[in-house]
Amino acid sequence: MPHTPHPSAVLTVNIGRAMPSAHTDCPAGTGIDKRPVDRLVRVTAPGPKGQAGSGLAGDSVCDLRHHGGDDQAVYAYAREDLDVWERELGRELANGSFGENLTTSGIDVNGALIGELWRVGSELLLEVTSPRIPCRTFAGWLGERGWLKRFTQAAVPGAYLRVLEPGEIRSGDAVEIVHRPDHEVTVAFLFRAETTERELLPRVLAAGEALHPEARKTALKYRSAKAI
Repeated sequence: MPHTPHPSAVLTVNIGRAMPSAHTDCPAGTGIDKRPVDRLVRVTAPGPKGQAGSGLAGDSVCDLRHHGGDDQAVYAYAREDLDVWERELGRELANGSFGENLTTSGIDVNGALIGELWRVGSELLLEVTSPRIPCRTFAGWLGERGWLKRFTQAAVPGAYLRVLEPGEIRSGDAVEIVHRPDHEVTVAFLFRAETTERELLPRVLAAGEALHPEARKTALKYRSAKAI
């Protein structure tokens, strides 16, 4: 039988090299300029945040205070959402434009549940942990007026993932959702809770151990403060 392309896939695997930027106080610069690569890329758990960067071999994460580490090892953004931004901004956005490692197709990245498991290719197993919170480096890179506010209001942040099983991937690999938890906490829900709708924070704790440790800490602190 002829091969049918998988409806959910990684369009491109994107890698970035460190470059200087006026929009960060990190001496090493930024690795936000990520470009598609046409080769196998090894993906592993990089190590603790603050000490380790990207989960993708050869990919630069410079500001380890805010980026990288096991709970933010891989960043995924949907091509469908980039297409919407292209129309709104009136400019081309190539795969990797938002600094994402994986530009996906056929996956509702922002509707993914915290703790959802993705099999990418035949080996790699990823777990959805949290949304991307926009920073001034991202704003400076895009060069769009009021970008942080616009991105936040849109609430389509893309997803960070941790590596549960390492593996090699390449552009075009299929993505299979192998587990969806039984709770309401999607990437978009958590993003709104952390930004514009703080009253949602106690509800994100339903995501349990899969929740990014920083998000759990924020939610517990908010819940405690409200209980006083």
